[in-house]
Amino acid sequence: MDVLVGYATAHGSTRTIAVRMASVLSRAGLTVEARPMEDVEDADAYGAFVLGSAVHEQSWLRPARRFVRDNLDVLGRRPVWIFSVGMPAALRGPWRRLAPRELPAVERGLPPNLGHRDHRLFSGTVGRDQLSRSGRVFFRLVGGRFGDYRDWAAVDDWAAGIAGELRPAP
Repeated sequence: MDVLVGYATAHGSTRTIAVRMASVLSRAGLTVEARPMEDVEDADAYGAFVLGSAVHEQSWLRPARRFVRDNLDVLGRRPVWIFSVGMPAALRGPWRRLAPRELPAVERGLPPNLGHRDHRLFSGTVGRDQLSRSGRVFFRLVGGRFGDYRDWAAVDDWAAGIAGELRPAP
């Protein structure tokens, strides 16, 4: 089965997570391609989808939302998993406890009939250069810490679970 691990990234974290997932799926014997969703010309060429985007203001990036909207007829007939990349692990205190509320907010921005099997929120990297000066000040005021918060074990486990569902029975 051909699997698309499609992504939309702002600073590269989502791309590296997508490539890692594609590697796990490939090692499980699946034919996989990781690529930006905006570069996919024929969604119908894939038998399954793992789609992810960076999250800005509780929403997927525009190219990801557009891909889902434009290919809903194909996605509705195939297995789909979605993931979002934000910064919950970079936050502290009450802000960190609010992170689980981000998934439903992101999903409200996607078509309600997407029919995905699972949605995961992963943390990415947060660098000073990714935020405006006022954004950096606010980020620090709410207890945010800059750094790389990608949890590769969590990414690998989730991708291995997807591979288990997609692999043909022996």
